[in-house]
Amino acid sequence: MNRALFVSDIHISKPDDPKCRLFLRLLQACEAKSIHKLFLVGDIFDLWIADRRYFVGRYVEVIAQIKRLVESGCEVHYFEGNHDLDLKVFWQGQMGAHVYDRARMFDLDGLRVRVEHGDQMDPSDRGYLFLRWLLRTPVLRFLGRHLPDRLVQWIGTRASQASREYTSEVKTVDAFTARERIRAHARKVHDIEAFDLIVSGHVHIKEDSEHPGYRCVNLGTWLSEPEVFELNGREGAFHKVDDWILGT
Repeated sequence: MNRALFVSDIHISKPDDPKCRLFLRLLQACEAKSIHKLFLVGDIFDLWIADRRYFVGRYVEVIAQIKRLVESGCEVHYFEGNHDLDLKVFWQGQMGAHVYDRARMFDLDGLRVRVEHGDQMDPSDRGYLFLRWLLRTPVLRFLGRHLPDRLVQWIGTRASQASREYTSEVKTVDAFTARERIRAHARKVHDIEAFDLIVSGHVHIKEDSEHPGYRCVNLGTWLSEPEVFELNGREGAFHKVDDWILGT
């Protein structure tokens, strides 16, 4: 029986960020508890681009702990968000994690689970969808990998701030509307390819609802109350991070 842990939208901004220290404790607990699969469902960092030395050097403790997890046999699945981009070059190529830039289906103990960051849930948001496409074009990827570190940091920090402001003021709207969008997206993609569980992030709203034939989970954000979602076999539940680490 597999134990799988899902987390997203931590938005770690610096090594001494309390969210970073809590994430490190969570990673250490994953190793101690022999978690089989760890799903990082996007926006783990407030900014990460490719394999830039600035980011690799800035988050050495997180990198080392995730490397330990991978070497211990834990599968780490990392989904690109709108704050962490071009991840394959480092996280897959050098760290051994599995990296995705779109939704992916998994078979977890016979449970069909669709996982995605969630930034494509609103098809009417053409401005953001264009920006998402632009940031993943070969030209932008090349620039992200080869511009001087200081310039990439400056551009990325301002883009990250703009993205957060846009998300909080425009995309998230009120909680009721946000949940309706999450559920509408789940219905739409379930009609295309059936699943038992969909897990997403991006929208900073926690969601856990049952629907005919499937369950819909949105992970929320550590900017409010840090939580994780665990699948233990076919049973899934949210936990406050501190409680999960302590095993209470």
